[in-house]
Amino acid sequence: MVSVSSGSLSVSPATVTDWELVRSWAAEEGWNPGLADAGAFFTQDPGGFFLGRVDGEPVSAISVVTYDDAYAFLGFYLVRPELRGHGHGLATWRAALAHAGGRAIGLDGVPAQQDNYRRSGFTTAYRTARYVGEVPAPDAPVTGVVPAGRIDPAVLAAYDAACHHADRPRFLAAWVATPGHRALVRVADGRPVGYGVVRPAQGEARIGPLFADTPADAGALLDALAAEARDFGSDRIAVDMPESNPAAARLAEERGLRPTFETARMYTGPVRPVARERVFGVTTLELG
Repeated sequence: MVSVSSGSLSVSPATVTDWELVRSWAAEEGWNPGLADAGAFFTQDPGGFFLGRVDGEPVSAISVVTYDDAYAFLGFYLVRPELRGHGHGLATWRAALAHAGGRAIGLDGVPAQQDNYRRSGFTTAYRTARYVGEVPAPDAPVTGVVPAGRIDPAVLAAYDAACHHADRPRFLAAWVATPGHRALVRVADGRPVGYGVVRPAQGEARIGPLFADTPADAGALLDALAAEARDFGSDRIAVDMPESNPAAARLAEERGLRPTFETARMYTGPVRPVARERVFGVTTLELG
């Protein structure tokens, strides 16, 4: 357990209840995580979330979530705007980073912070753009797409593992079952050829992940997920698409989505390879 005091700042582990405040901070920055993401996040690594407090009041936050003995992901690096410039962010960063141990760490960094991350040992691998807009209903019903609950969880976890730098069955089980999340799988010849999840966020629905064997499979899932979003009252969707798969941007543009802001995926060291051609949308900017 990490608990550090630096001057008037105290950094200690956060609870899932604390994290609703941090989610609101992230939404104010334009990152807009899903409304109910925190439960699945904490399921993966309940000790990986930290708050910095001054006189008991939260002023900073960060998550360093471990997936296995080799890989961790950093997110939610935030300081309240009116309290920036006092060293609270760096102190929080240093305290929480110890949670990763010797693991390679990934993050999705906004442009304003990328030089700072490089000075901390992170190297850029590729860029990710958030595509936003309204996906029109397709001319014909989407076929071959079923709810994730109809798929053997071990089979779905194996598909996911090919698209992520670490196995994450615990997180995946929570992610697809979180209330409000809609998880769909594209099936062909009795096996998954893609899956995706859509969930409510502030003013829009967020899609992530969007993993698929082919652009056609990804397109079918995107259409079906957009329909699920309309069903819970959101015409506007957002999906974070990596430039390492050029077919992702083409799919977004075909559906009328437009890029808004970008981040850079960065790592401190070697990570397990993934099937990049399958990754049409990352799961979250906060947990990779």
